Amino acid sequence: MIKQLITVFIFIQGFLLSAQQILNEKERAIVIDEILDDRFNNLLPKLMDAADLDMWVVISREYNEDPVIKTMLPATWLNARRRTILLFYRDKAKNTIEKLAVARYNVGKNIVSAWDKEKEPNQWKRLMQLISERNPKKIGLNYSTDHNIADGLVKTDYEEFMANLPKKYTSKVISAEQLAVRWIETRTEREMVIYDQLVDITHDIIAEAFSEKVITPGITTTSEVEWWMRQKVTDLGLETWFHPTIDVQRSKEELVSHLYSFSGRPEDTVILPGDLVHCDFGITYLRLNTDCQELAYVLKPEETAAPEFLVNGLKEGNKLQDFLTGNMIK
Repeated sequence: MIKQLITVFIFIQGFLLSAQQILNEKERAIVIDEILDDRFNNLLPKLMDAADLDMWVVISREYNEDPVIKTMLPATWLNARRRTILLFYRDKAKNTIEKLAVARYNVGKNIVSAWDKEKEPNQWKRLMQLISERNPKKIGLNYSTDHNIADGLVKTDYEEFMANLPKKYTSKVISAEQLAVRWIETRTEREMVIYDQLVDITHDIIAEAFSEKVITPGITTTSEVEWWMRQKVTDLGLETWFHPTIDVQRSKEELVSHLYSFSGRPEDTVILPGDLVHCDFGITYLRLNTDCQELAYVLKPEETAAPEFLVNGLKEGNKLQDFLTGNMIK
């Protein structure tokens, strides 16, 4: 038997994942666009105020998308189109936010096209007209030394932007890294409700993977469990956020660093009684990602519970976890 040691979450045992829990593609698109509407109209103004940035320009080209713009596209847009330029202007005094696209068409229902190619064929010139008309105090672009998620502006577009920008605004160009990171990391109330459900699905899959339905001690390998989890996610119509990792820890073997999970780890380690089995697993759904780690102990024939030292070690680890999370600053 396999005794589970839950590191973070407590969940109800049981391995039945109803397909009705997972929305079909059309239903997902509706939810994604509703969430985007809330994020653009209610969350973004607050984030721009907190970052002290009144204009944010996001520039990206098809098939080489800025990671930020990928989170802003409507559900029916799988990529940017040609060169897509988004301009967000926040007027705090009037409590308004403009969401404009320097593109030939609207970007979903929230971002309105502000470029008539017949009147102004040059996309960059039209962008500069919009900037000059609003006369921002600061212009945020997605470049960053420290935050890769906020460094999506490519060299070519940066150079084109700066070459076309009126000189009076050159000194106003700054990194939008604080705003970009906050946009990516902040979840709305509705997203958190959905996220809890996604976490439940993630833990249900782990529970099944850490059961005798999947693991036969002495036979099943870590690699087989990884691929079972990957296939399970695909069968549910979801995606893995990263390839699952399963590894084992044994009292008679030297404990190695976490890098062992990515490099140098035997792919076909047979899972044996007495093993402490660890997983690192995450799935993607409705543009949300989970990243969960759990432990399971494989009982020896004479055992009915995990060894006391493991149970106590888990308790101490959870105390440290609670201390850290309790002192995090939002």
